[in-house]
Amino acid sequence: MNTVVLGDLSARPPLGAGFILERLEALVCAGALLGMVLLPIGDLLLRAMTHANIPGAVEYTQHLSLWVGFFGAVVAARHGRHLSLTAPPTAVPRAIQRQGWLSATLSQAITQTIAPAIAPTLSATISLCLAVASWHFLATELDSPLRIGGWLSIPAAASVLPIAFALMSMHFIARAGSRTVQVSTLCAVLVLAVAFHFVDGPSLPVHVVATLAGLLALGAVVGLPIFVMLGGIALVLFYGDGVPAAAIPVEAYRLVVSPTIPAIPLFTLAGFVLASGKAASRLVRLFNALFGWLPGGTVIAATLVCAFFSAFTGASGVTILALGGLLLPALRAAGNDESFSVGLITSTGSIGLLFPPSLAVILYGVVAQVPIPDLFRAGVLPGVLMVAAICTYGVLRSRRNASATVPFDAREAMGALWESRFELLLPVAVLTALFGGFATLIEAAAMSACYVIVIEFGVRRDLSLWEDLPRLLLRCATLLGGLFAIIGVAMGLTSYLVDAMVPMKLVAWVAAHVESRVAFLLMLNALLLVVGCLMDIFSAIFVVLPLIIPASQLFQVDPLHLGMIFLINLEIGYLTPPVGMNLFLASYRLEKPIIEVYRSVLPFLAVLFAVLLLITFVPSLVLGAQ
Repeated sequence: MNTVVLGDLSARPPLGAGFILERLEALVCAGALLGMVLLPIGDLLLRAMTHANIPGAVEYTQHLSLWVGFFGAVVAARHGRHLSLTAPPTAVPRAIQRQGWLSATLSQAITQTIAPAIAPTLSATISLCLAVASWHFLATELDSPLRIGGWLSIPAAASVLPIAFALMSMHFIARAGSRTVQVSTLCAVLVLAVAFHFVDGPSLPVHVVATLAGLLALGAVVGLPIFVMLGGIALVLFYGDGVPAAAIPVEAYRLVVSPTIPAIPLFTLAGFVLASGKAASRLVRLFNALFGWLPGGTVIAATLVCAFFSAFTGASGVTILALGGLLLPALRAAGNDESFSVGLITSTGSIGLLFPPSLAVILYGVVAQVPIPDLFRAGVLPGVLMVAAICTYGVLRSRRNASATVPFDAREAMGALWESRFELLLPVAVLTALFGGFATLIEAAAMSACYVIVIEFGVRRDLSLWEDLPRLLLRCATLLGGLFAIIGVAMGLTSYLVDAMVPMKLVAWVAAHVESRVAFLLMLNALLLVVGCLMDIFSAIFVVLPLIIPASQLFQVDPLHLGMIFLINLEIGYLTPPVGMNLFLASYRLEKPIIEVYRSVLPFLAVLFAVLLLITFVPSLVLGAQ
């Protein structure tokens, strides 16, 4: 899969309308994200000093997350950074040509003209339809008496939805290739949009709906973004039933401005700033000083550093991209072989998935309606078991390879501890504020982002405030855009599935065919492993989770226990060939052939799968923490 890469988004196009629009998009992203940091902090300080609040501060922050997410999606569309499968649109026809089934002339026409235009055409068409659906949603809200802060209307705050989808449609067309291809794509988009949305008539026949949905699902072959596939399938299903598609933006709006979702951009920003400074080097030095004298000490250090960073940056692979270049030489210098080192970095890219303040846990809590602090407490022991299992395997492997160790140096350990003091205080501060009742989830997230910015830019001075902060805000918003576009349209698809009573039908099937709790848990693990191979974790949370919750209730699986089973399966899915996201990110960052990465992760997959079975069939490991 492709995801947002920590590349350069600051290249300047020629001065003109395109330049102005790009700067405006970047300004909205960066300004809204910075506002999300400052508003909760200001509200917290004002409340502490005067026992008063900034009017509408919470609602403003929630709606700023909407602007960050969807304008970030616009920037992601401009730069081609939406999450999608990695298969390029030219790979299939070239493979067919090599078999002699396609002439060179026809293959060239497909690879240079037709294939590159398919994904932009479909993406632009679906985005335009979603823009129109969003406009219909706003039209129904124009008479709403609700005001944010006493003056800002809901339609004005939600106007980002049609604007963002329209801009994404435009950017998808602009990325179609040559000017001729762009004009052809624009014409195709307008024709398809009219046929898809504006033609009145009865509901579509079932076979037409199934065909269109299947074609969109197969769009992965031509590099269709995941949010486009999910949004397109949702549109087809709603149109198939003759139901207005405005339900999709309605659900996207309802989710993004919920009380917990705004914490995700703030924690992600904190992780981005940490990963961009020298925090990783300081933590590697500390953990090497503490554990380097043990066999496999470097492995332990690398695993703990990855767990720390992936908890803050989320399960997006940012850890692999940011730390892979630092950790691979360190592991090789300690005597670990190449395959083991690549496998370790790939496998630990999301090893902190269960630890606070993981965005996957937050999203699970939102969808499953489970208290997020309870989820974090439930995830402590399973998360520690996963880290311990990887470390144990690393120690055993290092002993076999006679990896190098260094004598313990108390002075070096104390020096490294002192140097890393600010980074180590961050999780302590977040957990204290969150579980001690001193701050809400959003306020704790804003505190962590503000703390990291002050430390990295002011105290450490690893980064330049004027040069690096705008760039990091834009990169973070771009990554969030890829995420929010997916979860927004996925909620619309989930809404359709719930209205169609799909969960209830699934429960009826399970009740008729599955007789025991053990059989259900085994079947659930098998299903989720397949889902993890084929779907990113955020789509799975919003599309698959609502389907399995009713079935789990049938066998009295505790929601917290289900959460750990679900999230661990999806974490393992990141590593499962052929399309686990971390596999492609590691191949990209470590410059290794994808087949070599596949082979390197197999032992780690076995280790993590053993932990998964333990968590599945010993629920006290989860529920005992409550």
